[in-house]
Amino acid sequence: MPAKDWQSISNDEWKERLDKDAFNILRKEATERPFSSSLNNEKRVGWFACAGCGQILFTSSQKYDSGTGWPSFVDAIPGRLETKPDRTLFYTRTEYHCSRCGGHQGHVFDDGPAPTGKRWCNNGDALVFVPEDSLT
Repeated sequence: MPAKDWQSISNDEWKERLDKDAFNILRKEATERPFSSSLNNEKRVGWFACAGCGQILFTSSQKYDSGTGWPSFVDAIPGRLETKPDRTLFYTRTEYHCSRCGGHQGHVFDDGPAPTGKRWCNNGDALVFVPEDSLT
């Protein structure tokens, strides 16, 4: 399905497609509780995809343990995420979302490890993990 078709799905259709937590994060820009996602401890080789449309956003080699309670990545697959300023708190953060369906994923910070210095802090309920061995 082309990106423009994904972005034209109504909220009622998204509610039918997603569970409540994923809907609130992806479509309402909510944030899950820290340390609540099983993906924090995911260490298998594979890919992390948008829970809304299935677009691959991160590889397992980009993941690291930031200690923050959310799945974190040093980088993203180019072209898969778009950013915008988020001014909902008393300071401006950089929010990012899936480039295909527009689903909110998390925020990117400048306190990550080398080589990028970035921490792509993602909501686990906004992702699905696709293990490499499931494709063989």
